[in-house]
Amino acid sequence: MICFPNRIKEYAGRYSLVDGIPFKLPISAKNSPALMALFPVNLEKAKQFLPTRDIHPFRLWNNGVLVVTVIDYRETTIGKYIEYSIAIACTHGSKPAPRLLPAIFQNIFKTGQYVIDLPVSSEISVKGGKGIWGMPKHQGQLNFIVEENKVSSQYDLDGKLVAYVEIKPPKLTSIPVKIRASNYCSYRGMLMKSDILLDTKFGIHLFKSAKARFVIGDHPRLQSLKELEIGDPIATLYLPSISGILDDHVESWFLDLDHLPKSAPEGFESVIDLGLNETWLAPPSAPVLRE
Repeated sequence: MICFPNRIKEYAGRYSLVDGIPFKLPISAKNSPALMALFPVNLEKAKQFLPTRDIHPFRLWNNGVLVVTVIDYRETTIGKYIEYSIAIACTHGSKPAPRLLPAIFQNIFKTGQYVIDLPVSSEISVKGGKGIWGMPKHQGQLNFIVEENKVSSQYDLDGKLVAYVEIKPPKLTSIPVKIRASNYCSYRGMLMKSDILLDTKFGIHLFKSAKARFVIGDHPRLQSLKELEIGDPIATLYLPSISGILDDHVESWFLDLDHLPKSAPEGFESVIDLGLNETWLAPPSAPVLRE
């Protein structure tokens, strides 16, 4: 359990203007449903998706963990948008962490997730998320559909399916949790770390009771994920209405690599000319084939 920093409580109701984006503080979200699905993956192949020697896959027995999280942000500081996160659970430090323990001792092992892809609905979310926090945001065609026995989300680009996820939601969604969740991302040749402080309720299914489907489509963007040997779900979570605050504290480190890159990584040129548009792209429409 975590306590929200006093500095966040103290600046509540004040304002910031960053990169042309006006914020009423704190930067928060509420009344926003979310789904999460966790899948085992090949541990050695998961390492290939991590950018530097100080980020290590979280070890669940002999596997790594792929984390798919979709949040339907309905009330936020910058308007409505959907965020579709595809990530690998990780720890941060000079050495790999022991198995399982980082799930309990998150502060000690700097547990979080390394984000591989992060499409969102609106331009303003791209501008703020990437330009300020270094998140790999870009606009995508997204939806979030809640049905009686299924919660699903589809992610298209250029009219082609990139990914689709669905879970069977648990009937009980009243488990309280107050936690700091950490995102690690690569941007500008830096490893960026940002945190969201969650105070919410959720429901969970584990192992055999966890029913989920994750489909990688025919769009080229995520074809490399198929190398991870994604297994059957180990956990699914449904959060009917999250309440969260994006921390104003951001950390960054140089990415130290074996060789000097031949080309510069994506930088501020990718966001400098973006505006504050809250308009969404057309909803996804590509067919999802059952595997």
